[in-house]
Amino acid sequence: MSNKQFFIQGLTHDGKPFRPSDWAERLCGVMAQFRPEDDTGDPRLTYSPYVKPVIVAGVKCVIVDERLKDIEPKALDFVKNFAKDNNLPLVEACELPVKPNT
Repeated sequence: MSNKQFFIQGLTHDGKPFRPSDWAERLCGVMAQFRPEDDTGDPRLTYSPYVKPVIVAGVKCVIVDERLKDIEPKALDFVKNFAKDNNLPLVEACELPVKPNT
């Protein structure tokens, strides 16, 4: 079973790029402390595996893994409310099946 994930897209519902331009990195930096127990990454230097910046089709986004709720439910609420408060779309992510080479 795969983990449920969603994207926060860096275009407002009006189609305008969200500012400041480093919003995704800032949001992920704030969330860097939320990690699985066995994660050895330094939150001062690396992002949480549950909240990561990405670029999709040229649009800056943040991908959020809902397992964040298992560590701190308020953290998941925070990122969802960030999107809502800033008029940013939340889009459910999906994995495409990989076909083996024949």
